[in-house]
Amino acid sequence: MEIDRNTWPSLAQTFTQLLSAERPRIVVDAAELRFCDSSGLWELISAQRQAEAAGGSLRLIGVHGVLARLLTITRLVDRFPPYPGLEEASRWPEGR
Repeated sequence: MEIDRNTWPSLAQTFTQLLSAERPRIVVDAAELRFCDSSGLWELISAQRQAEAAGGSLRLIGVHGVLARLLTITRLVDRFPPYPGLEEASRWPEGR
């Protein structure tokens, strides 16, 4: 899987559907991700901001390779803390 300028519109469409939920709680599994460019990274940031504005969150699991490097270089690791798996990423604080 790749997220780049050619594929991000499909991801954006999926996020639009998921973000229509009340307090959207989205977990993205990046284990199969082979490539992510700045447009893909921006789509993740945008979706996370929208989820947070609606009282939810967007979390990443399986982050490795190019996405891990992008998050480190852009200092977005704090915005997208690493979760080892779906079980850990699906633990939501009370009221959120």
